[in-house]
Amino acid sequence: MVALLSDALWSTVEPLLPSHPPSPKGGAPRRDDRKCLEGILYVLRGGVPWRLLPAEYGVSPSTCWRRFHEWAMAGVFDKVHRTLLRDLGQAGKLDMSRAIIDSASMRALKGGRTPALIQPTAPSQAVSGT
Repeated sequence: MVALLSDALWSTVEPLLPSHPPSPKGGAPRRDDRKCLEGILYVLRGGVPWRLLPAEYGVSPSTCWRRFHEWAMAGVFDKVHRTLLRDLGQAGKLDMSRAIIDSASMRALKGGRTPALIQPTAPSQAVSGT
């Protein structure tokens, strides 16, 4: 198993993860966050389905997916991204001479017209509700 998460990166990410108190109902203990993040990185880096996560990571594919979803909803990945960019910038290791902004994902402030509706070119195939 190739290590996808260095100790330095983990020390940056760990404080940004939301705390999770033990469940008052009991149940199985929560799986290790670091192992879950390693599994998430494996799936995202390799582009493989969650169900193909190797057992060597020590967490089930469904646990990794749930943790990924939980952290995504909590904005963890955005916080990690901003923190890593800030740290790289402060260390002088961020080269902005080759930065790209995808205009398709940027909001058009003070501009950008609303496109007209596309007119149908053929009769509707749907059944009429009236």
